[in-house]
Amino acid sequence: MQEHWVWLIILLVIGVVLSNLMVLKYSNKFKWPTKKESSKENTEDDSSKQ
Repeated sequence: MQEHWVWLIILLVIGVVLSNLMVLKYSNKFKWPTKKESSKENTEDDSSKQ
């Protein structure tokens, strides 16, 4: 009976690790917004103040 619980826990841990790796691989396709646009706006504002 104890062996069944050990195998169940091992399979659950492997499942969680594999699912996290799959999510990371899938989310790698998406691009996060960058702050380049806001830095351009800041430089334009600075030049207009001078």
